[in-house]
Amino acid sequence: MSQPDRSRPSLVLAVCCLSVLLVSLDTTILNVALPSIQEDLHSSVSGLQWTLDAYTIVLASLLILAGSTADRVGRRRVFLLGLVLFTGGSALCSLAPSLDWLIVFRMAQAVGGCMLTPVAMAILANAFPGPRERARAIGVWGGVVGVSMAAGPILGGVLVQTAGWRSVFWLNVPIGLAALLLTTLFVPESRAPRPRRVDPVGQLLVITTLGTLTYAIIEAPGRGWTSPAIVICLITAAGALAAFIPYEKKRDEPLVDPRLFRSAPFSGATVMAVCAFTALGGFLFANTLYLQQVLGLSALSTGVRLLPMAVLSLVCPPLAGRIVGSRGPRLPLLLAGAGMTAGGLLSVVATRSADRSDILLYAAYALFGLGFGFVNAPITHTAVSGLPRAQAGVAAAIAATSRQVGAALGIAVTGAVIAAGARPAAWWIIAGCGLAILALGILTTGSWAARTAAGDDPSERVRVPRDLLDAR
Repeated sequence: MSQPDRSRPSLVLAVCCLSVLLVSLDTTILNVALPSIQEDLHSSVSGLQWTLDAYTIVLASLLILAGSTADRVGRRRVFLLGLVLFTGGSALCSLAPSLDWLIVFRMAQAVGGCMLTPVAMAILANAFPGPRERARAIGVWGGVVGVSMAAGPILGGVLVQTAGWRSVFWLNVPIGLAALLLTTLFVPESRAPRPRRVDPVGQLLVITTLGTLTYAIIEAPGRGWTSPAIVICLITAAGALAAFIPYEKKRDEPLVDPRLFRSAPFSGATVMAVCAFTALGGFLFANTLYLQQVLGLSALSTGVRLLPMAVLSLVCPPLAGRIVGSRGPRLPLLLAGAGMTAGGLLSVVATRSADRSDILLYAAYALFGLGFGFVNAPITHTAVSGLPRAQAGVAAAIAATSRQVGAALGIAVTGAVIAAGARPAAWWIIAGCGLAILALGILTTGSWAARTAAGDDPSERVRVPRDLLDAR
């Protein structure tokens, strides 16, 4: 394996931070631009959903494959390819002449994006071999995610209002070019000593399941749940999932090892990740449309309204990490579930046309932001803690994939109920996701759950450093 240039680890960290800034900022900025895209490209609600979900589905489907490919052929090489595809895809998105082309270019962006986040983590681990310095580096890297979450809505509002929606994609180009230059100059090549083998059949089954299920949810309000296309998609999704599980059990190096799910903490963390990001994806999508289309606010005013959620999503993760490190994951998970549930329920009351309340709406945003800010650290801890060290990497990759699956489902389901004229149902779905996190937080953090974890030898179980938790 190539060794990193020890004299410039800070520059390697800067490159990785630029890559995560690209991916994170793109998502938060784009939500604010959706109504402008809808007006300019004459899109339906389902078209807006595909603008987001085409990206998220591709990203979720290819994350694990991108990580294993980078381990085999070289992390720097795959990382550079990801930057080229993401930056080029962003430039093409800014020039898209129609909604269909925008969706295609978003998929190209996602192919690049799947090579950035997991590969950046591996590059950081290689550049910072010591546990403490690595945790600090990941803390900085994770802090960039929080900054993009807080700055994205405001920056997106400014760009859309002053230069139009296409400018949110222009922003990625100089950042991507800077990351490309720095990667070429300062990031050394590295590979895993024993990379995982490719699982093309498993990969195809994952893409089929996610793609057909999301298509059915998004298109059902317009086509009808009993239309042949929707029924075929649902049957295909169920069949692909049913085939995936026994197929993966037979493989020596499966894409997703079903045996990991014997661990109640890991299974719970996976479901909680899906629920948390279902709520987040739905919350951002529903509120962007509500604030601009129902209340008639500008893109910039929408960004300002969302600040309470964004700021608390930035402030709470370090506190959550410290609590997990000192007291375990249960308390942060309870706070996360309670906050997200309260945010969803308050949104039901605050958005009623008869007694609409700005104060309640701000409170709903703050409570949701608090809940979401507390959820990532305990999910990360619960996903890998108690598992053998050899399984920690794939467990973390599955947790990351679960987040993207949740985001895709949140946008699909929330958009479907809004398109069907049942906007209040969107808030109830978000509140339901919070309740699920609350219940699973209790069930998966007790002594019974700990006994189901796969690692029998305590010395072989993963211990998650507190600084690493702060990063999430």
